[in-house]
Amino acid sequence: MTESPSLLWVKSSYSNNGGSCVEWAPAHADANGIVPVRDSKSPGGPVLNVRATAFAAFVAGVKAGSLDTA
Repeated sequence: MTESPSLLWVKSSYSNNGGSCVEWAPAHADANGIVPVRDSKSPGGPVLNVRATAFAAFVAGVKAGSLDTA
């Protein structure tokens, strides 16, 4: 997926201020069931498209602290 002016990107609240920023397009996810995700430092770069159910499970894992960070 290439950069699209119709996507409204939102920076993740879990991104830190050190530049490790992830953005997603929630309105697109609501409309299509696919969550576009990108690196905010490279807005014209690649976009990862994830099913909304998989993205929700990932976010739940992050919030629960159940993902291995090692």
